[in-house]
Amino acid sequence: MRILLVEDDAVLREVITRSLEHEGHRVDPAVSAQQASHLWRVQPFDAVLLDLNLPQHDRPDSPMGNGLSVLREARARGDRTPVLVLTARNRTDERIAGLDTGADDYLGKPFDLAEVEARLRALVRRALGTDDTAQLGDLRLDRRARRFTLAGEPLELPAREFEVLWELMSPPGHAVSKRQLSDKLSGFDESLGDNALEAFISRLRKKLAGSGASIRTLRGIGYLLEPEV
Repeated sequence: MRILLVEDDAVLREVITRSLEHEGHRVDPAVSAQQASHLWRVQPFDAVLLDLNLPQHDRPDSPMGNGLSVLREARARGDRTPVLVLTARNRTDERIAGLDTGADDYLGKPFDLAEVEARLRALVRRALGTDDTAQLGDLRLDRRARRFTLAGEPLELPAREFEVLWELMSPPGHAVSKRQLSDKLSGFDESLGDNALEAFISRLRKKLAGSGASIRTLRGIGYLLEPEV
């Protein structure tokens, strides 16, 4: 998953980032309401982890803003990315306000890092209408373990090939555009070109040969994971 983490506390932000990246996710941090709004507009995310108490701008002396304004703005433009709000455990008013503004779930501080990852995974699964596992031919994806197997054996993939196959498998049988794959794999300071993406697809096709699952190119659209003919 690619996750937008909106948290101004440097220590907590670093701890959450390390934990999520250890689980194989890609994390883009934002430290202010302004930065969060900008990143959320220009980059698609699988989920957003949002603290409600934020500086308005990136300056140290910036007045406090409100994470609710970031969420409200996203929902107003029709963005339905799953959002997990972080709140002070004893602030019922914050939880109610977040849910009323469009948050999908909330988690009180302090929290267990394993629960953060589990809740994010559940929100994305619900948004996609998918289960913890998906299978096509001999290819199987266990989302909870973030692991592919082929005929029961682990399928080890480099990080970007893993993310491409994850997108194609969520769920299998749906078209994924080149732009969608490029956005998921690119950073803000880089852009993944068509040649690089096609190279990932080519390598995956070779690894899936004979598995009962194949990647079809949809000209002018993108790619589709389907039963092998």
